[in-house]
Amino acid sequence: MKRTEPEIDLSRKFVRLIERRPDGFVEFEFAIGDPELYAEMLLPAEAYAAFCEVNSVTFLEPREEGGAGETEDWNWNLHQATHQRFR
Repeated sequence: MKRTEPEIDLSRKFVRLIERRPDGFVEFEFAIGDPELYAEMLLPAEAYAAFCEVNSVTFLEPREEGGAGETEDWNWNLHQATHQRFR
């Protein structure tokens, strides 16, 4: 049986910065193989820098505020949930 899905390269790692917080922590998305399948993470600034270096990450551009899907009720991330009140 021939595989039709694209191969995912597990050696590629991605980081998208969300926010450098005033308390010294950095919020970011971390992905392996596919930048759209990510975990949201929070590390102290020095640990974030070391994490990125150790993992040889590719840095991605920040997401646009109000981008596609952000207005949908069920499409939100942890960062959005901690910075807004729900109805």
